[in-house]
Amino acid sequence: MKKLILTFISVFYIGCVFAQTPATSKPGPETVVIKRRLTDSVVERFNVLKNNKGIRQGLYQALYQKNYALASGYYDNDKRTGVWHFFDNRGHLVQNFDYKINQVTYEAPEDSTSNLQYFVDVKLNDTAKTTKPVKVGGRFFGYLPYLNLFKLPPDLMNLNPNVSFGAVELLISPLGRLASFKVHVYSGQFEKTFNMSIHVPDPADKIFVPATVNGEPVSCRVFIKCAFRNDGGLEFY
Repeated sequence: MKKLILTFISVFYIGCVFAQTPATSKPGPETVVIKRRLTDSVVERFNVLKNNKGIRQGLYQALYQKNYALASGYYDNDKRTGVWHFFDNRGHLVQNFDYKINQVTYEAPEDSTSNLQYFVDVKLNDTAKTTKPVKVGGRFFGYLPYLNLFKLPPDLMNLNPNVSFGAVELLISPLGRLASFKVHVYSGQFEKTFNMSIHVPDPADKIFVPATVNGEPVSCRVFIKCAFRNDGGLEFY
């Protein structure tokens, strides 16, 4: 059946919920701050236990170009807790996720300026009600892990940046699982596809809220248009 692009109105849940730090009469464990660069433009800052730096504890933030928050929330014994807030690269709130109930509580409407497109192998009529697949972390921070897993091989590093771009293609199953992961490279008339492993480092990056058509879960392909950095890595276009 013909692939049709899904058009979405606002879906999921209403309202924004803001995280609160639980009151306590006891001092928390002693922590130290760690800073780490995720991409050329994204830096994360988080607290870890002073006596075990492998355990995250307390506030986590990811910042875009040092000016805009991309993610903000709290860890408790290396597990995300409470409500986390996720933003786009212009500082607009795009998603709230409540880890207490393990549910998206707010998903911002998506418009034509988005770098993400969605396709299903289902013929849609004018009355079809559709929802897109949703990744915890929102439409920017949530998809960074897939972009970070690819770099151009040495033989393609000389591609003309003025006519070159990439596209990450993710196939999400009706069960909300990552079923296929590809990266397409385009440069003028040149095109090459790289099949990536779906066994991504973080198991959470294999899990989505699946797309639906008339309330029934369906498989859906997510395409993310990307630019190439000087080092051959991908960034949002």
